[in-house]
Amino acid sequence: MNERPSRTTAYDNRFARSGPRADAAQTRRGATPQASYERYLALAKAQALAGDRIEAERNYQYAEHYHRLINGTAA
Repeated sequence: MNERPSRTTAYDNRFARSGPRADAAQTRRGATPQASYERYLALAKAQALAGDRIEAERNYQYAEHYHRLINGTAA
């Protein structure tokens, strides 16, 4: 009889990664929204200058999230 891997195993293998990205921004516990906003904005600008548009956009989105928290408009 053929044994198929469980759905969980197949899913895990399909999306397995070798670990977190080396350049992944780590969340700082206890950081204020203002500090996080400034941090992600700086990361986004640095990535844009380096020519990595995708990573820059990702960091701009994080910065926008914290900007909304600061302004009280987070959905």
